[in-house]
Amino acid sequence: MKKAKLFGFGAVALASAFVLAACGGGKTDGSDAGNGSAGGDATTEIATAALITDTGGVDDRSFNQSAWEGLKAWGAANNVEEGTSGYKYFQSQNEADYIPNIDQALNAGFQTVFGIGYKLQPAIKEQAALNPNINFAIIDDIVEGDNVVSATFKDHEAAYLAGIAAAYSTETNKVGFVGGVKGQVIDRFEAGFVAGVEAGAKELGKEVKVEVQYAGDFSAPDKGRAIAQGMYGQDADIVYHASGETGNGVFQEAKAINETGDKKVWVIGVDRDQSDEGGYKLDGEDLNFTLTSTTKGVGTVVQDLAQKAVEGKFPGGEHTVYGLKEEGVGLTDGQLSAEALAAVNKAKEQIISGELEVPEVPAA
Repeated sequence: MKKAKLFGFGAVALASAFVLAACGGGKTDGSDAGNGSAGGDATTEIATAALITDTGGVDDRSFNQSAWEGLKAWGAANNVEEGTSGYKYFQSQNEADYIPNIDQALNAGFQTVFGIGYKLQPAIKEQAALNPNINFAIIDDIVEGDNVVSATFKDHEAAYLAGIAAAYSTETNKVGFVGGVKGQVIDRFEAGFVAGVEAGAKELGKEVKVEVQYAGDFSAPDKGRAIAQGMYGQDADIVYHASGETGNGVFQEAKAINETGDKKVWVIGVDRDQSDEGGYKLDGEDLNFTLTSTTKGVGTVVQDLAQKAVEGKFPGGEHTVYGLKEEGVGLTDGQLSAEALAAVNKAKEQIISGELEVPEVPAA
C-alpha cells in the first residue's frame, strides 16, 4: 500500500466542481455496469457505486447515514439515480450479511464498493483480492491492495475538543462516555474525550469525573438508553456517545428527562451534527439538549472517492488520513458558551500546530 497521506476536504470541493464542469454529469443506461472502473472514461459513462452498511443502517442518524448522504450527493451531482445503473446501498442486519451483500453488489455490476465501518475490513479484504478490476473502499480501517482505498480519521482529536467542551459546560462535574463496541476505533474516541475532560478541568481548577461504559453493540438503542439512564441517574449532566444507532437510546433518555422539567441534561452527538435529535418542548417553548457534536467527514470521503472513480482516477492502494488540520473531523459550535468555545478553539489551534498531541489509546 502507498504511504498514508493527509487529505484536506477543501480540495475535495474544488476537485469535484472542476470534474463536474468538465464531464457534464452524464447518466449511464446500465449497459456498461460490469466493465470495471479502474480506467473508466468520465465523458462516456458514470462509474456505478454501492455502499455496504454496517449493522446500524443508513438511517442510524450517525455513521452509516452520513456515508449514505455522501453517496446520494454524488448521485445528484452526476445526475444519476438510485438503482443498479447509478448508486445503491445494501443493508447489513448482522456481520454475516457483509459477504452476501458485497456479492449482490458485484453481481449487479457495481464498479465501486464502499465498506462502511471497520467491521467490514475482513470482507472487503477478501472480496477485493478476488475482484481486482473493481474499486473498493474501506472506512475506518486499512486493507492492502492496489484496488482498495483505506480512509481513517483522527477521531481522538475531535473527541478531545468534545472533552474540553464537556469540562467547561458541566455543572455537576460528572460526565459520561457511551461506546458502541470496544476496539481500536472507539478507543480513539474514549481516549480523546477523557483527555480533553481532564485538560479542561485542570484549566478550570476543578475535578470532573468521567464514567465510561460500552454497550457491546452499535445497533441497540435500548442498551444505549439503559446506560444513559444510569449515568444521568448518578448525576452526570453530559453524556457523549460514540455508538452509532445505539446512541439513539441516549437521546431518548435525555429527551424524557428534559421534558419533565426537573433538570437539564445534555448529549454530545457523534459523526454528524446531531442537533436535530436534541429538540424538545417544555412549557410550549422549543428547546434543545444537544450540547455539541463531533463531526466526521464520512459522507465527504464517500462522495469524493465515487467522483474520482468517475474521473478514472480512483486512488487504489492509498491510505488517506483525515484530522482537524485536514478538516476531516471537527466540533460544532452547538450550544456551547463563549467561554467553552474559546477553550475549544484554543485547543484546536494547539492540535493543528502540533503543540498538542492527543492520545489514541485509553489510559490503562
